[in-house]
Amino acid sequence: MAMLAHALPSVEAYVDFFSRQPLPILRRTVCEFDRLRQDLDNVTRQDIATAVLGDPLMTIRLLAHIETHRKNTQNHDIATIGSALVMMGIIPFFKAFSGLPTAEDVLAPQPRALLGLLKVVGRACKAAHYARDWAVVRRDLDVNEITIAALLREATEMICWIHAPDLTLRTYDMQRANRQLRSAAAQREVFGVTAYEVQLALVRTWHLPNLLVQLLDESQAKHPRVHMITLASDFARHVSLGWDNPALPDDIACLSTLLHIQPEALLRRVDAPEEIWPKLLPAAYSGAFPAVP
Repeated sequence: MAMLAHALPSVEAYVDFFSRQPLPILRRTVCEFDRLRQDLDNVTRQDIATAVLGDPLMTIRLLAHIETHRKNTQNHDIATIGSALVMMGIIPFFKAFSGLPTAEDVLAPQPRALLGLLKVVGRACKAAHYARDWAVVRRDLDVNEITIAALLREATEMICWIHAPDLTLRTYDMQRANRQLRSAAAQREVFGVTAYEVQLALVRTWHLPNLLVQLLDESQAKHPRVHMITLASDFARHVSLGWDNPALPDDIACLSTLLHIQPEALLRRVDAPEEIWPKLLPAAYSGAFPAVP
């Protein structure tokens, strides 16, 4: 598996390089598939879907596989894992996804990169959890679509950790040295492009469902569903830095408006420590704290 040691000249060059590399999945996913495969008579699609959705890399592989193997008679996109499994069937699924490489093996010589990858994966899973819960609050027509879009919003950063670990480490070191440096600026300095620019091109090259492409398009930020996915990703990233992160009060204010719920109710839903609530409430908020039971 090739790894980039230097920047490439264009977005197209990155898409071409990344598209030619096999995409590994997490070792825990391989182990879970092996366990489920041993009990095929009792395995359900929900069992498999749970394993897939715990791994953004495997989610990409499955959705891309479905799109590249779609029949001419299929006139609609498959944008959820449950629908993909209905189309494939359980036994064909295990045949198609056996013997996959693992990210842990690929990045064994790069322990810092592996740690970076696992942190982004954990953050993405947390963002998907938040987005799903908030989609329920908003009575979204399909919470599964929102969940997957939030899970994949940082997919390109994961791919960069896997296929360009030295360059990705350089961007993180730059930001560590300069806390005011934004991710996009560091990426452009090191890669010559941003992860977002590459991601928009990659999801189309992978033939991911059009709906997911639209939900990941930040130019549609005013659309409530896209806005919620962006907020879920930002909130998960800010929380990963600690509940005292200064960006969180603004996040809470935006989310309260989007979800039409009181800030205290939102803080309960996201399991914010009660002792930090006064710092998390938006500055303009004047409501009283509810009594703690």
